[in-house]
Amino acid sequence: MQQMQQMMKQVKKMQEEMQKAQEGLKERIVEGSAGGGAITVKIDGHKQIKDIVIKPEVVDPEDVEMLQDLVLTAVNDALRKTDEMVGKEMGKFTGGMNIPGLF
Repeated sequence: MQQMQQMMKQVKKMQEEMQKAQEGLKERIVEGSAGGGAITVKIDGHKQIKDIVIKPEVVDPEDVEMLQDLVLTAVNDALRKTDEMVGKEMGKFTGGMNIPGLF
């Protein structure tokens, strides 16, 4: 019975540490880019876009589709990097297992 109580304490401690880590992800910023840095996107660990920078030289009113593609590419790059960062951080608690809905 004492082993069960000890295990429950460890589980509770791990849950608290995971909660702190998840809250800390809000402060972590990941940057994605496209067009050789012509467009950069910053996203936090909760996948909230914090900043988009578009260099003036990439804006061509005659080629709006290229600008749209670059923005899309930069956002997807930042999202991919955010997923990697979150997976690495939370993997410390899950032993590298991908547990759906955990983060």
